[in-house]
Amino acid sequence: MSERWALAGKKALITGATKGIGRAIAEEFLALGAEVMIVARNRATMVQVLESWQAQDWKAHGVAADVATTEGRQTILSEIKSAFRDELDILVNNVGTNIRKKAVDYSLQEYASIFQTNLDSVFELCQLTYPLLKASKEGSIVNVGSVAGLTAVRTGAPYGMTKAALVQLTRSLAVEWAGDRIRVNTVAPWFIQTPLTEPLLNNSTFLESVLAKTPMGRIGKPEDIAGLVAFLCMPGAAYITGQCIAVDGGFTSFGF
Repeated sequence: MSERWALAGKKALITGATKGIGRAIAEEFLALGAEVMIVARNRATMVQVLESWQAQDWKAHGVAADVATTEGRQTILSEIKSAFRDELDILVNNVGTNIRKKAVDYSLQEYASIFQTNLDSVFELCQLTYPLLKASKEGSIVNVGSVAGLTAVRTGAPYGMTKAALVQLTRSLAVEWAGDRIRVNTVAPWFIQTPLTEPLLNNSTFLESVLAKTPMGRIGKPEDIAGLVAFLCMPGAAYITGQCIAVDGGFTSFGF
């Protein structure tokens, strides 16, 4: 395989990678030759996932930490420096949370929790890993956003706010860090079949409403996101930065 379309030898940090989109991204990276460190709050689940990967001779590490806290983010940085010997080529900010309510029903605590997990974690992890990504000379950051940051999706205003902010952060860092050879992009999924969306998509009425707004007529798979994230980190994508790419089966283009 051409080096332009592989991740051989790359060292990547992926947050929230024991299930759903994050796990699919990690497995895509590992299959393409990358060495991966995942972050998860549940240590037991993380260990199970790592054992399954290591049984395939994939180079995988893990750290149990809460990215929503400053302490958790410092723990992640320490583990990177130890496991990767102060090297890092790729950061994938995948962790995210949502509380689906009407805007008037949120408590200030719920609002703050969403911002801490979805936005504060991304900003500080970008700050903390910046020196390592700069030293790589081929650094790549991919933020996992949402179409909720591009258009209204009925409920979850704070979630949509954080995902919209990710798009602007992506633009700002892409310009600010271009001279350091760090590329920054965002992917924006629509509904993807994951454990988090399963309760919603199991409602046949809700599923029909989603499919009616999706020109391709199906729910996305985690692998649909993983393929794009991997591409954006490859040498073949070396001139792509500051972009937000929707992976949505045509949802955001669907008009009348």
